[in-house]
Amino acid sequence: MARSLAETPGAARTATGRLLLDGDPAEVVALLAGLVADAWTALVEPYWPRTRALLEADIAFQARRLAGGGLDRLFAELHPSVRWHDNVLTREHGGTDHRDLEGEGLVLMPSAFKWEQVVIVLDPPWQPTLIYPARGVGNLWVADAGADAAAAALGRLIGHTRAKLLTGLTEPAATAWLAHRYGLAPATVSEHLAVLRDTGLVTAARHRHEVRYRRTELGDTFAGGEGGGLHRAAASAREATARAK
Repeated sequence: MARSLAETPGAARTATGRLLLDGDPAEVVALLAGLVADAWTALVEPYWPRTRALLEADIAFQARRLAGGGLDRLFAELHPSVRWHDNVLTREHGGTDHRDLEGEGLVLMPSAFKWEQVVIVLDPPWQPTLIYPARGVGNLWVADAGADAAAAALGRLIGHTRAKLLTGLTEPAATAWLAHRYGLAPATVSEHLAVLRDTGLVTAARHRHEVRYRRTELGDTFAGGEGGGLHRAAASAREATARAK
């Protein structure tokens, strides 16, 4: 507690600071837990489905990158300030702190609340952790006008709800998250996803307790921005028909 208060000059001498330092430990823990719960309810919970989807999509992406290229590729593209060389991970402007992992492992934690910097936790006894900006975090709160236009064009072909779901699957997502994002009943989303899957536009894979859907290559073609994907799909169909003739 003293270390945390020391980050803000004069904080330890305030009434709150004295309470945190000298108060009954059980009461202090209860106070802090209540404040964290209040902050969660007001600031995070309303936006958690989309935030969680972003974080889980980043984890899936980084796992594929690790499987395809190992640690060299993972750290080479994780963040510009991070360097991996000779089994040593360094961060630019990271100070002189150093820690040998000695088999402890390193937790890689994507964050929706870090925009540019990487935070590294090295202090014992905590698990060594690298916190980095999640992939696509800059678009978390930005409406995708291109996707809306593509969905409108595609909606005339496959229906507006299915078009919204298809163009919205830029990363793998579960039924519950899609239902929350578009204000639909989960059963409705499941029904439309089943149709999209049967037509080869999306595919599904189980991830722990939930099933996540992602677009297939054909789905990507149909979901192209500004209606271009639809035109490309139509052109591909015409070319295939011409070859068959």
